[in-house]
This record gives sequence, C-alpha cells and structure tokens, in this order.
Amino acid sequence: MDVAVQTTDGVDPLERETIKRVAWRLLPLLMVGYFCNYLDRVNVGMAATTMNQQLGFSNAVFGFGSGLFFFGCFLAAVPSNLILNKLGARRWISRILMAWGILSGLTAFAWNDYSFYAVRFVLGLAEAGYFPGMVLFMTWWFPSLYRSRMMAIFYAAPLISMIIGPPIGSLLLQLEGLAGLHGWQWLFILEALPAVVLCLVFWQILTDRPADAAWLRPEQRAWLAGRLAAERTQREEIRKYSLTETFYNAKVLLLTACNFGNNVTQFALVFFTPLIVKGLGVPTAMIGLVSAVPFLIAALPTIWWGAHSDRTGERTWHVAGPFLLCSAAMAACILIGPSHPVWMMVALILAVLGTWAGQPVFWSLPATLLTGAAAAGGIGMVNAVGLLGGLFGPWIFGLVKDASGSDNVALLCLGLGSIVGAIAVITVGYASRREALPRTAN
Repeated sequence: MDVAVQTTDGVDPLERETIKRVAWRLLPLLMVGYFCNYLDRVNVGMAATTMNQQLGFSNAVFGFGSGLFFFGCFLAAVPSNLILNKLGARRWISRILMAWGILSGLTAFAWNDYSFYAVRFVLGLAEAGYFPGMVLFMTWWFPSLYRSRMMAIFYAAPLISMIIGPPIGSLLLQLEGLAGLHGWQWLFILEALPAVVLCLVFWQILTDRPADAAWLRPEQRAWLAGRLAAERTQREEIRKYSLTETFYNAKVLLLTACNFGNNVTQFALVFFTPLIVKGLGVPTAMIGLVSAVPFLIAALPTIWWGAHSDRTGERTWHVAGPFLLCSAAMAACILIGPSHPVWMMVALILAVLGTWAGQPVFWSLPATLLTGAAAAGGIGMVNAVGLLGGLFGPWIFGLVKDASGSDNVALLCLGLGSIVGAIAVITVGYASRREALPRTAN
C-alpha cells in the first residue's frame, strides 16, 4: 500500500510553522504517556528475574500471565476507541491513565499464579485504549505527509522505556526487604506512580481537535482543519467505509494479521530479553543495562526509517523489510548458539531493530483507508486482535523454552510471526497497486 505524497521541499511557511507548533505541543506529552504505558506494560519482564523464583513461576506460567494482559486489551480496545471518538481524547485518556496506574501498582501484591493472571488481565482492560487512541488522535492533527515520521517519533517512547526501564528496574530490585516488601514489589509500585500524575497533566493540557486549539493562530487552525478535511474527502471519494464494513474488509483483516504476526515476535522479545541476557551469563547487576542495548541501538534508525517512508511515499517494503530482517536474525540464533554470547547479542539487536522499525510506518496505513467512526473502530480492531500476538508470543516462548531448554529454539519458532506480518502487508500493497491500475475495456 504505497501512497503518493508531496515532498517537504518548498513547503508553505504557514504549513511548516503550524506542523512544528502542533508537534512540539502534542508529541512530548503523548510520548511521556506512551513511555509510562510501555513501562507499566513490560516491567514484568525485569521483575521476573527475581519474582519467578520467589513465587515459584515456571517459564510457561510467567509467559502466559504476562501475555494475558493482551487478552484484556483485545476485549476493550475497540469499545475504548469508539468512546474516545465520541467523548474526545482529553477526558477518556485521562481516565485510562488513572486506571492503569492504580492496577499496575497492584501487581506488586500478586501471591500466586492465579492472582498474577487476574491482575494482568484487568491491567490489559485498563490500558487497552491508550495506544489505539493515540493513533486515532494523531490522524486528527497530522496530515498524511507527516504521519509516518510523527508515528516514528512517538514510537521512540517505548524504545526509551526499554532503554531506561531495565537499569531502573535493576536498581529497584535492590530494595529487597525495605518495609517488608520484595524488590520486585517496589518495582511495580514506584513505576506505577507517574501514570497517576499524568492523568492530571493530560486533563489540563491535551486539546481534542484543531478547532479547539487556542494555542494556534486563527489562520493556522483554519489551514490545518482545511487540510485534514480535504484529505478525508479525498479518501471518502474513493470509498467510504461504514463501521460495520470495517470489521470484514479484506485489507483491514490483512493489516490485523500483519500486526498480530509481528506482535507474536515483538512481545516475546520484550518480555524475555532480560531472561535471555541472563542465560548468556551476564551478572545479575548488569542484566538491566545489557537488556537495554538492543533498544538503544534501535531508537534512531526507527525514527529515520519513518521519515524516509514519508519522503519516498513508499509504505509496503518499509514495513515488510524490517520484519523480514527480524525473522532472519532470530533464525540465526539457532546457528550461533549460547556459546557465542557476543554474536547472540548482535542477532538480538537486529531482531529488535527489525520488529520495531516497521511499526511506525505500519500504523500510517489504516488511516489511508478509513475515516470517522470507521477509523476509530478499524484502528481499534487492528490493535486489539494484533495484541493477541502479545498473548501467544510470550506464552509460546515459555512453552518451547521449558520443553527444549533453549532460548534459541524458542526464538526460531517465534521468528515465523514476523514472516506472517511481512506476507500480509505485501499482499495489501499488491492489492492496492492493482486497484490503482486503469481498467481496460473488454
């Protein structure tokens, strides 16, 4: 699904100034929210380095419980996005922040596998609407020419959380015994607090639509609203989807399959990277720092890749190429083996880079098809069903590792997820190009 876009050369000063002001006003806030969202979603991976032993969790129990979060997301993401579309982002996102902050902190008080399952599931229900809500929200503010690069900058937030989070987690684990709590309990409690504080910040600062933006000049509001309205009209002239049609449209279903496949791979890597690093013989005190390395290296290339997609107007291979790189790197792990930890880390870095770099470009695709309530429901569905990959990926990784005793065999199996994602998006791109061809008379 490639799109024709203008270059940024010769952009009107009003346009440049408006986009710059919108980006500086909104992106830092959205990124801080996504940073906290991802930190509270995946800090369980760092906690597992001591929690699993203290609570008696096997790899399969931990993988299933970690992934059960995504089943909660699956159930709540579409309704949440439809409510956001109706009520506005300021009120609804503030509610989400408060709920997930409280529930993330309650994870500290899980005492067995079933209580762990329960709190992870409910946390998924609470967090479900943040990411798809932000994807929808950005379509309200950024024209298509800028969307992939803005998504790439937004996507730097979870990468930063994976860079900063593990070292901070390592320090918090050292609070073992303070006030009678384990270190992993302090990790959950203290890392939940920023989300609660952000609830108040979002309520005060976030603006729902360009028409409400008192911080833009009248001519800037008029230009932005007009540009976005023109793009919406152009899409609807090609085809306007109803909300119901969105749920069975072939392209939307393929995009959902793409997101599912990549999430199988991505979240297995996110949750199990600290344990993989531990298995390479890294000392406990260094696990956090070493686990952050792949995400640190992936951050800048991910931003550059999104901007490159906007400049060229190419989408399909900007998604499929990185996913295939990820699969190849994970397959290489079986050949390298744990006796070569440096080369294993190189393969892990390439796998993380591949699974992340294609995602910002991927999320620019639903908005090229859908508008209005259909966009809210479609983005919610692509995210919700795709996040089930976050349930199956860690669970499968844990099952395969328990059965084989090898991280490498588990990585090889999960590399198939990114291949599924690449095939799905290539199919969508091929179908879109065929539709764009002029029809010949019979």
